[in-house]
Amino acid sequence: MPDAQGKIRYAVVAGGWISQGAFMPGVGQTDNSVMTALVTGDPVKADRLAALYDIKSYSYEEFPTLLASGEIDAIYLATPNFRHREFAEPALQAGIHVLLEKPMATSEEDCQAITAAAERSGAKLMIAYRLHFEPGTVEMVSRIRAGEIGDPRLFTATFTQVADPANHRMQNGYWAGPVTDMGPYPINAVRNLFDDEPLEVRAVAIQTPGREINTPDTVSVTLRFAEERLATFTVSYSLPSSQRLQILGTQGEFEASPCFGFGKGVAIAYRSIIDGKTQERLHPVVDQFAGQTQYFSDCILQNREPEPDGDEGWRDVRILAAIERALESGQPQRLEPLPKRPGISVEQARRLPLAKVPDYINTDEPVG
Repeated sequence: MPDAQGKIRYAVVAGGWISQGAFMPGVGQTDNSVMTALVTGDPVKADRLAALYDIKSYSYEEFPTLLASGEIDAIYLATPNFRHREFAEPALQAGIHVLLEKPMATSEEDCQAITAAAERSGAKLMIAYRLHFEPGTVEMVSRIRAGEIGDPRLFTATFTQVADPANHRMQNGYWAGPVTDMGPYPINAVRNLFDDEPLEVRAVAIQTPGREINTPDTVSVTLRFAEERLATFTVSYSLPSSQRLQILGTQGEFEASPCFGFGKGVAIAYRSIIDGKTQERLHPVVDQFAGQTQYFSDCILQNREPEPDGDEGWRDVRILAAIERALESGQPQRLEPLPKRPGISVEQARRLPLAKVPDYINTDEPVG
């Protein structure tokens, strides 16, 4: 049950940068959500964050105790990808709602197990696709689906950053690397902009000389869709920060940059060129994490199924798994056709102001 003010009570599972720098401050911007607990393997974070937000802290080993405590209604799960099922499945089985960071898991099997746990218990499961609630992104999707650029035919995107070789994402193979960390953004974007699923996947990867990592750091992917539509994107852990996308239709195009990021100074901006007329669209900076949390809590309180559910998460992981096979084999990978999803609606847009982010509490603990 919600707290006395009718707010959904969240536990934050893992106290890393994304939790500290985005989710935890964002909760305070909502009118229907509150934090009551933190789960982390780092005692310094446990003490400092619990004091900062006036919440209880639990170790990972105490997670079952938390689930049975009656202190929470939902969890925000932001562990490294390979630990998602470890915490999502028992939480859902206990009837605790789960807001799960993307990618949903590191295998299709894990995705299906997480979704099955939600279906058995009736607890809500939402994958944290924060851009599904960002006004500029929602507007782009709705305009393209309304046919403003005609038939969308070609999608291209770039998403790059220079990552520290010491970061765990650089040292734990494909499922911690740039494709699974950054790839869900262009993959999810094109699936929603095309309103369709790819039928074929090709991929090429390189490892930049001099970079001491154990995974390819720059990867280009091509997705082939029905009706001979094409999408290409490149992600990298070894190039200066850049994020942009372009989608061309038979009657015009949209270009967006920034298009995947969040935080201070990051307003989703895009340019449309339709019938030779250019229009710039700049939306205000919003707290994307607050927006997605408010939406998920609304779904819980009103007993509605969230739009980016387990099926949405699995569809992206299915593509990530195909990219891995394409890289290993050097051969294109076929994907079975899937039915269309309802997709993003204009009602999902949330316009909450950006929260002030406290100083990051950093330690040598690699997880949580």
